[in-house]
Amino acid sequence: MSPRDRTGEASSTGGSPSGALVTLEAEDDRSLAERMAADHAAFAELYRRHLPAIHAFAYRRTGSRALAEDVAATTFERALRGAAGFRWTRGGVLAWLYRIAGNALIDQQRGRAVAEGTRARIAAARMAPTPEPGPGEGLAPDELDELRRALDQLRPRYQEVIALRHLADLTPAETAAVLGITTANVAVTLHRAMGALRREMERGGS
Repeated sequence: MSPRDRTGEASSTGGSPSGALVTLEAEDDRSLAERMAADHAAFAELYRRHLPAIHAFAYRRTGSRALAEDVAATTFERALRGAAGFRWTRGGVLAWLYRIAGNALIDQQRGRAVAEGTRARIAAARMAPTPEPGPGEGLAPDELDELRRALDQLRPRYQEVIALRHLADLTPAETAAVLGITTANVAVTLHRAMGALRREMERGGS
């Protein structure tokens, strides 16, 4: 059964569904996470809270609603399977979900053919040499496609840090929590990743 199905199941069972829902909404993520492996209603509430963020992250990375839906579904399916092994750490449930989504995106990208870009040089020229503003700002849709294709060519760690900082719009501290590194390491990795991305886009446009 998918997480979406479980959401429906959780809200339609029990003596007082509306009262149960209100109670769940009042709980914090940590309380729900401690029960989610055994309590489908707790997992369903976490799904409801965090699905929009995960879907938006996947959509910005792929540019496709269908692919974003696939990534979101895969993320929560994997989360459900791994719920028993979850341990609360810095960043909490959302950082855990972003980490799963990042892996799902990389798995998805590996299965797609990568087309050679024709307008990458234009897109690269519009990118700032520093982390702010992030890649993609002010780009036309076709140029964003070239940016995504260039991202697909980078090593997974570089894909993750760029996507989290500039597509998910996480802070350095939040990005560090997702990746399990320090904020200083985020800055170093992001600097290297941005350089690699610009070089890849220049190669694609040559």
